[in-house]
Amino acid sequence: MDSEDIMHSQNEGVLLIIGGNEDKAGDCTILKKFVELAGERKARIAILTTATELPEEVGREYQTIFNQLGAEQVDIIHIADRLQASEKQIGHSFAEYTGIFFTGGDQLRLTSILGGSTVNQEIVAGFKRGAVIAGTSAGASVMSQIMIVGGDSSETPKKSSISLAQGMGLLECVVIDQHFAQRGRINRLLAIVAQNPNVLGIGIDEDTALLVKGNKCSVIGSQTVTIVDGRAILHSNISESSRFEALAITNVKLHILPYGFGFDLCTRIPYEKDR
Repeated sequence: MDSEDIMHSQNEGVLLIIGGNEDKAGDCTILKKFVELAGERKARIAILTTATELPEEVGREYQTIFNQLGAEQVDIIHIADRLQASEKQIGHSFAEYTGIFFTGGDQLRLTSILGGSTVNQEIVAGFKRGAVIAGTSAGASVMSQIMIVGGDSSETPKKSSISLAQGMGLLECVVIDQHFAQRGRINRLLAIVAQNPNVLGIGIDEDTALLVKGNKCSVIGSQTVTIVDGRAILHSNISESSRFEALAITNVKLHILPYGFGFDLCTRIPYEKDR
């Protein structure tokens, strides 16, 4: 199955992938969009706080915001270990939610607890039924099949620039990075696409989100989304370079997309939307 087939096999759910540090005190554009997509007053929202070390504090903050934005049913769910994640009663409770929100924190904590569990399966099933799945910061990184869990912060792309692990698998042939411009993470996406040019690198700035439905993406928020497309790479030294040696990569395609722009994951072509 090639990437085009994979993209077309995506289901009917919506992903709202947030680069972190989204506005929570002003217009709350991104969080308002999540509530809107989940059904506004009729929304049934679960806030999943597994990734954070402050589940009560973080959960209550988002609960208050979502209530203020019009959602009447907003539940905080903290799954602390794999025993809880595998309980069928907890897992099946996710079937009622129209929107599921992953908080920030540690993406490896999130996947190591939820990966392959009943909860994981029910979240994927909900997505296939049309639920909105949103995640911020670490909660954004886990959306893809392969996720970034760390790497060298050097400005020069190297093999050491990235450390990868399995994500939740809601979006295939894509790797997502967050806090992108604010933490200078372009080197990480360049190193990833050098390893496999068929993988699309997506870097999302803070207070910015990528809304994904089917093959179509649109940018919302105050900053930009960076797309790194390596499919046309002509040469790289990734296979013969040492771990800390600078990478050579030629003919990489780069897109910088602010609010009002979209991107087709199938054709890999950006476009300007009607604002």
